[in-house]
Amino acid sequence: MSVANPPQYVVATPLLTSHGEVWLLPEKSDDQLKQKPVKRKATGLPAVLNSARYVIGEAGLRRGVLPLLQLNQKPGFDCPGCAWPDPDGKRSPFDFCENGAKAVAHELDSRTINADFFRKHSISELSSRTDYWLEQQGRLTEPVILRENSTHYEPISWEEAYSLITSELNNLPSPDRAAFYTSGKATNEAAFAYQLFARQFGTNNLPDCSNMCHESSGRALTEMIGIGKGTVTLEDFEQTELVFVVGQNPGTNHPRQLSALQKAKRNGARIIAVNPLPEAGLMGFMNPQEASGLIGIPTHIADLFLQVRINGDIPLFKGMMKQLLEWEADQPGAAFNLDFIDGYTSGLDELLEDLRSVSWETLEQQSGIDRESIRQAAEWVRSTEKIIICWCLGVAQHRNGTQNVRELLNLLLLRGAIGQPGAGPCCVRGHSNVQGDRTMGVWEQPADDFLDRLQAAFHFDPPRQHGFDAQKTALALHRGEIDVFISLGGNFLMALPDTRFAAAALVKTKLQVRIGTKLNRADLVAGRQSLILPCLGRSEADIRPGKISEPHRKQFTSTENSMGVIQSSQGQAIPPSPLLKNEVQIVCEIADATIGNRSHHNWQDWADDYDLIRDGIAAVIEGCEDYNTKVRQPGGFYLPNGARNCHFETKTGKANFTVNPVPIETLSPGEFAMTTVRSHDQFNTTIYGHHDRYRGILHARRIVMMNAADMQELELKPRDLVSITSHYEGESRTLRFFQAIEYPVPRQCVAMYYPEANPLIPMQQTDPYSNCPSFKHTIVSIEKSRSDVLETV
Repeated sequence: MSVANPPQYVVATPLLTSHGEVWLLPEKSDDQLKQKPVKRKATGLPAVLNSARYVIGEAGLRRGVLPLLQLNQKPGFDCPGCAWPDPDGKRSPFDFCENGAKAVAHELDSRTINADFFRKHSISELSSRTDYWLEQQGRLTEPVILRENSTHYEPISWEEAYSLITSELNNLPSPDRAAFYTSGKATNEAAFAYQLFARQFGTNNLPDCSNMCHESSGRALTEMIGIGKGTVTLEDFEQTELVFVVGQNPGTNHPRQLSALQKAKRNGARIIAVNPLPEAGLMGFMNPQEASGLIGIPTHIADLFLQVRINGDIPLFKGMMKQLLEWEADQPGAAFNLDFIDGYTSGLDELLEDLRSVSWETLEQQSGIDRESIRQAAEWVRSTEKIIICWCLGVAQHRNGTQNVRELLNLLLLRGAIGQPGAGPCCVRGHSNVQGDRTMGVWEQPADDFLDRLQAAFHFDPPRQHGFDAQKTALALHRGEIDVFISLGGNFLMALPDTRFAAAALVKTKLQVRIGTKLNRADLVAGRQSLILPCLGRSEADIRPGKISEPHRKQFTSTENSMGVIQSSQGQAIPPSPLLKNEVQIVCEIADATIGNRSHHNWQDWADDYDLIRDGIAAVIEGCEDYNTKVRQPGGFYLPNGARNCHFETKTGKANFTVNPVPIETLSPGEFAMTTVRSHDQFNTTIYGHHDRYRGILHARRIVMMNAADMQELELKPRDLVSITSHYEGESRTLRFFQAIEYPVPRQCVAMYYPEANPLIPMQQTDPYSNCPSFKHTIVSIEKSRSDVLETV
């Protein structure tokens, strides 16, 4: 199938590979579905009990509980979950959340997978299992290979695995026929070594998970304020007077953020929640570290809930700015921060012309918010300059994701709400080191000055031609232009949109390599050969030979959080197998075997002593000078962020206003805007369980959340089985046998779980600025499943 021939398919049918039939969506309908009322408060004792239950069940009492006391501590190890920062000063001994505890327990799983498991289960049989089942089998304990035309993985030595990788890479006709993917969980040392290896090998094909999440945020921030990161710190939440939380569900995805919002509320701040779905954490927060929280007494969080339509953020924020403009026209200086605008910004006139030209009717219709509610929010904006805007993927993962973020930033610039305490943009990253990986150089479009520093430090000519991002890598794989695909962590298959297209692309490789802790579906959709190289979890001890003066010392790594703080991370738990290696060591040893004779530094020395890698980081990465010293400071250090001090490194030397048109949505009868969401029992593509506790959805993931009036129009009853078909430029993709349920979403809007809904999302439906896939907005139609059609999944 080529992109030129629009696909029309039912996603459930299996994919035929050289290793047997592979099922991409193996789950049958969830006949145990139970639905309860939507919760109006989050965390508290239920979160504590659920954490304990999961930790003990996965890892056991001793192995699971003791590491939690080291989680996010100084010293200790950084949470492998989200990237929310830790306090600079004193920290609670229990500075973690429910999902953080689950992430740690997941990698400390006491169950293990060995050769007997792979002898018992063929690729086809494993693919018939759910993604949850695959990861529940336990930790990988030795390298395994799926050989050409084989139906089963089998053990392989590290030496033979490295030899195979070296042979395949060095026999490629061009380095650009290899791609090196990175998960956001990779540490700074692993990421820096990985990108250096790829570039010394000769390619900038360095796709990463950021391409599929906050790429749009980085583009907007860089264009407008000169740095692709937010500017606020945790201290700013204690000084702010108004916080927007936009396109985000912190109660599930970033629970520790609720503590910062609670502090803001107690200090008198107002909070405005903007989202198509009501979320429990933004209604009330029961702080589990307070007695009142444990007994169920919440802090009320959101003062105003603006339930926008899916993709209604631009018209909403444009409406607030239009209202400010009308006030400003009546009384200059009453709504705009003219001193800030005159001294620090560029492009105001174009923005004002855009605001004047758009009608209130369009803004109300496209946002789904009435003018009086927009006016109320604008009044709060006018009353203060200490404004923080937080956002996550509900803003960024649209075809106009970059423009969404730019419009949020426009509002901050009009009020001068940046470069002062209590104010600024807060881009909330979803993976623990996704921001750090980009800082370390994992990017397919490296800047020339970065490559110049890399060249000076390591004495080679790095490739200058830009490489493939994640989506373009999938397209290149599908065209047969990539032969070797190496994945540093992650689940590339299930993280991509258009799952069937992605699978058909991956099976064209000659060799796939994944470095990880557990089995996932990406390991089952293999090309000619596939390797799984098992690695340590972040919570586990990594003892290496080290320096001559310290022949056996415990290594540590480092990470960067959402607010630009780099800190050390050192696990203490005993690994489940002596054959496991740190991802840093694996990357360096593959590089040594592949290009060791071409490098001017010793890769094996790097594998044995991570201080040497940090010396390399210090020589190349701006702000990381004297890295080994600074990273050993308790709590780490802040990277430079000029925008925090109103120093905007843009082409104009100022912060730039932008013009962002309202995305006009015209849905035909029977069509819906579909967004994907995460459940409370998952982290990205990792499924911890089948309960979405706060939304009241239990024992099910194959569901479609629909407005009750929409269901009535389609003559659907709760729990009816439906087929969902996406529509994009003449293409259609269908998922069958999902259950429709009533949920408080706006009319003609529906929500489905990621990654189960990913097969509906077209691979080429991306943001033209960032090329980020549009996971949060796909046009679909829904019909009741025919009783005469037998399920094939």
